[in-house]
Amino acid sequence: MFEADTTEQDDLRGGRPPWTTGFRRPVRVTLDRSLQCDVVIIGAGITGALVAQHLTRLGHKVTMIDRERAGFGSTAASTAMLQWEIDCPLGELTAFYGFDRAANIYRRSLQAVSGLKSLVDELALGCAFRHRSSLYIAGGDVGASGLLAEHRLRERAGLPGAYLDYFTLKREFDFDREAAIISPGSADADPLLLAHALIADALSHGAALYDAEAVGYNSFGHGVVVALDNGHEIQARQVILATGYVMPDFVRTELHKTASSWAIATPPQVPEALWRDGVLIWEASDDYLYARTTGDNRIIVGGEDDEDVTEPSERDALMPAKAVAILRKLKLLRPAADATAEFVWSGAFGETLDGLPLIGQVPGYPAVFAAYGYGGNGITFSFLASRIVAKMIAGDREDWYDDLAIDRPLPRA
Repeated sequence: MFEADTTEQDDLRGGRPPWTTGFRRPVRVTLDRSLQCDVVIIGAGITGALVAQHLTRLGHKVTMIDRERAGFGSTAASTAMLQWEIDCPLGELTAFYGFDRAANIYRRSLQAVSGLKSLVDELALGCAFRHRSSLYIAGGDVGASGLLAEHRLRERAGLPGAYLDYFTLKREFDFDREAAIISPGSADADPLLLAHALIADALSHGAALYDAEAVGYNSFGHGVVVALDNGHEIQARQVILATGYVMPDFVRTELHKTASSWAIATPPQVPEALWRDGVLIWEASDDYLYARTTGDNRIIVGGEDDEDVTEPSERDALMPAKAVAILRKLKLLRPAADATAEFVWSGAFGETLDGLPLIGQVPGYPAVFAAYGYGGNGITFSFLASRIVAKMIAGDREDWYDDLAIDRPLPRA
């Protein structure tokens, strides 16, 4: 796990993702005094942005702080495939928690993507947001029978989608895989533009964004005093941790681990090299491949995740070799594509044992809430976190929140 007091944005990602050029960045103001607010959000990446936008619109006096550029940590390394399907298949999640709980979590994830779509449409956020279906393709040890069983379980849960056998998949999408599940309801976007647009909306409705680093958290009768590195402090009724893969040392969980992931973006492709409808592609294997297109006809491909590589220098040194491996997989998946990497980047990748986020009250700190949207559904879970935390602050609570709690029991094998 990354240390909170020493980790910098360059430790969270390396290389050059396609999102980081030509953007108008939110301005952080130096905090030269102590202040009070309703809610202080620690971290101004996509999670902090979603939380700030929502709470500000609900009427809370919100302060955001970040010690570095807003959105240029893990958010900038995201491929922004906004899926409701969880890294942990419904069948596996059912084995962990039973069908009813697992199905409910999947349905909540579907609702989260729908809610994010509605938010982007309502606010007309300029973030290259596109409605997409996802294509879950056979891979590794998971073939047609495994995907069919997963599809039937999803049908039982009332989730949308259709099973495609080999011939249908080949005819409709020209992929040479044993089978697939096609599901509506996902999306893709430019993650930096999305984060910055959300922050801009929050700032326009009264939120504040400061250049500051939290170094201590002290509870008092009706809230928390956040000590800053410059000697000032922020007194708030609630604190929300949106610090991504950098957790304060008082947040403890055995569910979370950090790995590394790599991705490439090709040059713009000729139309015939792309696949139908620009569906989001992800592979049913442990070391899965994932791919999407962009508005300017690039192909973004990622994968090659490695749990044994966590040091930033080692991760970044592997970028050339990982790019070659990813391009080789792209060529196998889509032979007509120009398998050249114009952008190559790496990033820390947080995941949990059950593929679910860590959302809710931090044990032992009643006014501190966690919003950690880990796994391949990071942005989807971040939206979900913004809604759950807002309800918990308002005193509303639902039983299913326990399924995402930081101190939930480890999944049973």
